[in-house]
Amino acid sequence: MTTLIAVILLGFFLGMRHATDPDHVIAVTTIVARQRSVRQAAWVGAFWGLGHTLTILVVGSAIILFKVMIPPRLGLTMELCVGLMLILLGLLNLTGVLRRVAETFRLAGQEHQAHGHTHPHGGGDSVHCHDSEHAPGRHPKEQANLPGRLDRWLGSLGFYQALRPLIVGIVHGLAGSAAIALLVLAAIHNSLWGVVYLLVFGAGTVAGMMLITAAIAVPYAYTGRRFVRWNRHLATASGVVSLLFGLFIAYRIGIADGLFTSHPSWTPR
Repeated sequence: MTTLIAVILLGFFLGMRHATDPDHVIAVTTIVARQRSVRQAAWVGAFWGLGHTLTILVVGSAIILFKVMIPPRLGLTMELCVGLMLILLGLLNLTGVLRRVAETFRLAGQEHQAHGHTHPHGGGDSVHCHDSEHAPGRHPKEQANLPGRLDRWLGSLGFYQALRPLIVGIVHGLAGSAAIALLVLAAIHNSLWGVVYLLVFGAGTVAGMMLITAAIAVPYAYTGRRFVRWNRHLATASGVVSLLFGLFIAYRIGIADGLFTSHPSWTPR
C-alpha cells in the first residue's frame, strides 16, 4: 500500500514537472499573452492539461496494454507537429488573427441573440425557442445551450477561446506520449496500474499547467491595465519566442534527426 501511494505521488509530481518543459511553457505563454485575467489564464492551463492528458492516455494506454510500437518516422512526425504548432501560434500571435476571430465569434453570438428567433432566459443556461409569430396554444421548447453554459462557467474566456489550449495540449501530448509510456513500462509491470499512473500523471500536468499559466498571466494582466505599450511588447516577444523555438524544433526533427532523410533516428524524449 505504501508503495502504491508513493507511485501515485511520484506520478502526480512528475506530471507537474512535465508541465514546465520549455515547449509547453512557450506555447501557453503565447496563448495567455492576450489575457487580462489570472483566473482565465488558469482555465487556459486547465484546458491545455486536459488535452495533453487525453492524448497521453489514449496513445500511452495503447503502448502499455497492446505493446504498440511506434516507428521512428511516425514518432518524429508527432514531435514535428509541436514545432509546426509553435510556429503557427507565434505567427497568429504576432498578427493578432486569433484575437480577431474570437471577437468575430463573440459579436456574431450577440447579434444572433439580438435578432434571432431564440431568446435566452434563466441566466443563459437554457433558451426558450419561440417562433417569429407566437402561435396561440403553443408552448416554448426548452433547449440546452451548452456554449452559453460553458461561457458562464469560464467567465469571459469563452467557449471558442477554450478550444485553442485544448487542441494545443492534444498536439503536445502526441509528442510526449511515447516517452512517458515507455518509462511507465520500465517501472510498472502491471498494465492496469500503468494506465492508472498515466491518469495521475495527467492530473499532475493539469495542476502544474494551471499554476504556470496563472503565474505567467500576472505581468500581462498588470501591464495590460497600467502600461499598455509594455503589454504589447510582452505579447509580441512571446510570439517571436514561439516562432523561433518552433523553427528550432522543426530544424532539429527534420534535419538533425533525419525525418526528411532516408534514415531517421528517433529516441522518445
